[in-house]
Amino acid sequence: MKGLDFQKEELSEKERRNADILEILRRSGPISRPDISKEMGINVVTISNYIDEFLKRNLVHEKEFDVSEGGRRPVLLDLNPQAGFVVGVGLNLMNMVGLLVDLKGNIVTKTQIARPKASVKEISECLLEIVREILRRSKEHASDIKGIGVGVAGLINKDNGSVHWPQKMDHYYTYASVDVPLKSLMEKEFNLPTLIENDATAACFGEHWLDLEKGYKNVIYLFSGVGLGLMLNGEVYRGSQGYAGEISVYNFKEQDSFNCEMGNSCFIKRWEVDLGIVDDVKARFNKDKEGAAKFFKLTASNIENVDLKSVFIAGKAKDPIAQAALDLAAKRLGIKVAYLVNVLNPEVAVIGGGFEEAGEDFLNKVSSTVKEWAFREAADNLKIVYSQLRENSVALGAASLVMQKMFAQLW
Repeated sequence: MKGLDFQKEELSEKERRNADILEILRRSGPISRPDISKEMGINVVTISNYIDEFLKRNLVHEKEFDVSEGGRRPVLLDLNPQAGFVVGVGLNLMNMVGLLVDLKGNIVTKTQIARPKASVKEISECLLEIVREILRRSKEHASDIKGIGVGVAGLINKDNGSVHWPQKMDHYYTYASVDVPLKSLMEKEFNLPTLIENDATAACFGEHWLDLEKGYKNVIYLFSGVGLGLMLNGEVYRGSQGYAGEISVYNFKEQDSFNCEMGNSCFIKRWEVDLGIVDDVKARFNKDKEGAAKFFKLTASNIENVDLKSVFIAGKAKDPIAQAALDLAAKRLGIKVAYLVNVLNPEVAVIGGGFEEAGEDFLNKVSSTVKEWAFREAADNLKIVYSQLRENSVALGAASLVMQKMFAQLW
């Protein structure tokens, strides 16, 4: 297997500078050595020593000359996107996405399937199969594929890459462990170093690395309102054991008595992955048969197969039942975001995990609720946005985390 250590958390000073310089080149290239020096606050001789190593490894290439203000024109440098490729896989609210990306985060190959509604073992097999498919379609790049990044739901053991998966048993929740650690399974079959990351954490990093304006250091990513990705002070935050971001509390002994008025679900209680929207819509159908008939006609669905996607379609068409359910869900989500804003005081809150499809009314309701419930001082400059990477966010984020490791260790 290619010698990358994805489990290594602490970077040496040299590794961190490798990563920082290559990240500047990825984001800002073509760029000159003096400009990199200025941005990093490190003298240009030191920067040149790093650049020389990158050039030897074909990670960076020299480009056309910059315009000079007098004297010798500086050479521009740019990251070589073809120097390596990464496979990224993400399990989303409604589908599973597999990508092959280059070192600038450009998508070379993409495949996707509907989200498996199956056991942990079957979902794991789907993850393996989607990697197989990406590799089958990327044979011309096979020798340059450096690693695999996987973003999945659940608690990720940062030491061995095993997954403890949240699976509902009867009307209770428990954590079922994947029989074979997913990291080991991937590495054994594909002979590529593999990084396993929580879906919300991966999505948060991807949004921060690939889409958000440079300079944001404190970002939260609400993954369908169930998971939370955290970037604090410019770094991914995972907590002492790697389990940070679980934004609910749960005690099965108190399950039946732990209820609240807001749609029978507190902002700190475990929610269904769709925020309970489908169940809410079905309950409204029972009270409004005429409205239900209009909904089914509008979405070509029925009581048996109504799903979140059909609710989003109906909501955008101003269907009253869908709008009422989405409005309530947005308010509940907004209260949860407000609590997190008070605790963490982020600059940006990203709403993703599939809810990008809910439309602007949903986002506006979340935003107005946050302003109503959070401290004004914490929310005044807060930016609340939908994920711009959309269904690719988890896969791109997982791949980007692999790239960050590659940049640091120069593979």
